[in-house]
Amino acid sequence: MTALESSARTPAADPAKAGGVLDRDHRALSTGIVSVVLLIAFEATAVGTAMPVAARELNGIPLYAFAFSAYFTTSLFAMVLSGQWSDRAGPLAPLAAGISAFAAGLLLSGTAGAMWLFIAGRAVQGLGGGLVIVALYVVVSRAYAEHLRPAIMAAFAASWIVPSVVGPLVAGTVTERLGWRWVFVGIPVLVVLPLALALPAIRRRASGPADPAASPVPFDGRRIRLALAISLGVGLLQYAGQAVSVQDARWLSVLPAAAGAALVVPAVRGLLPRGTYRAARGLPSVVLLRGVAAGSFVAAESFVPLMLVSERGLSPTLAGLSLAVGGAAWALGSYIQARPRVEPYRERLVVLGMLLVAAAIAAVPSVLIPSVPVWTVGVAWGFGCLGMGLVIASTSVLLLKLSAPEEVGANSAALQISDGLANVLLLAAGGAAFAALGGGSAAGHAPGAGAAGPHPAAFAAVFLPVAAVALAGAWVATRLGARER
Repeated sequence: MTALESSARTPAADPAKAGGVLDRDHRALSTGIVSVVLLIAFEATAVGTAMPVAARELNGIPLYAFAFSAYFTTSLFAMVLSGQWSDRAGPLAPLAAGISAFAAGLLLSGTAGAMWLFIAGRAVQGLGGGLVIVALYVVVSRAYAEHLRPAIMAAFAASWIVPSVVGPLVAGTVTERLGWRWVFVGIPVLVVLPLALALPAIRRRASGPADPAASPVPFDGRRIRLALAISLGVGLLQYAGQAVSVQDARWLSVLPAAAGAALVVPAVRGLLPRGTYRAARGLPSVVLLRGVAAGSFVAAESFVPLMLVSERGLSPTLAGLSLAVGGAAWALGSYIQARPRVEPYRERLVVLGMLLVAAAIAAVPSVLIPSVPVWTVGVAWGFGCLGMGLVIASTSVLLLKLSAPEEVGANSAALQISDGLANVLLLAAGGAAFAALGGGSAAGHAPGAGAAGPHPAAFAAVFLPVAAVALAGAWVATRLGARER
């Protein structure tokens, strides 16, 4: 085992001898772990397309939001567990368990006869997804030399391009021709390839603890309890957000919202690096920036199709296609940051990326003016996705660079928690502002159905504050370098 562990760390220890991510030593591993990301990407795009039909057939429309929040809530806990598990025993076991749970959750949802079983399946999927994403970061830190990590992160980003374009189309066709259940039960077949390619390669190159000679690191019971607290707290906040959207039930949201905040705030302070909230230089700012970038981008992106449908009369398909260029632009940004010659300028690239994201989000609501052409959204969003490609891949690279080998799992979990938590908080805030300014009237009404659409100010109330958050992220990006001593 000791010799095996030593060989697993050779690439990181001797970068000069390491080839590319597709050389003979890395080919099977790179293909396997990229296939895992491809599976997750396809699930994310395909399942979302089939979800409305599934909820309707299971008489679960009132519980529709929980089909999404169940995945997110359990994944937060699984991220922390995976970080500790990977640091203690290596990423092989949590990755295998995560892929298995992911497939099991899909099968449970696909065969569910009631909405609560469907939601339970989504929760199991979330456990699997949380285990996998953090374990993959540990694999990259163990099996790839530092100069190869930007390239494998770029490959992760590129693996989202095909699913983002093909996934909804395939899922829609399968749902219409065969039924929504086939979308869920068919995806687990794709698990075979990642398991066959990735697990043997990980066993050879990245299994076991970071230091085989050291005593096994025990599980941190306090962090596990904090992870449970943040998952429960986020669930309560999302329940409160659903209640506040119902006029006669808004008073019901007060208690769960307060209880959720009371659980989330101390849990987050305990799980993120010290100094995250004040953007301390180095790792804390990397973790903070990941949340600011992901949260602002996702909060804005969620309202773009609705704005195009309700304000400019586009069909849902055309509204979605207006964002299709984003996948390629994101991959281009990831490719640029992976070039060796730009490494000395990484922090400047991240600042530029956040400025592009802020400008794109601020430009999108210009289509609320009838004289502005709709294609403006596609162009602006392409630049925003280019910026996200620069930022997201770079924060992943910087996190691995600034983490000690025995801390990669815990720090990767913190990065993902920042990402996921910012998504839900900024989405909740944007949704509340949207509803407060008359946006809720769009729900459930198709264009031209005679119902009053949302006021344009409701969309501006989402995009402009979120653009300001992204602009603040450009300042955080100036603090990514470790403090000089």
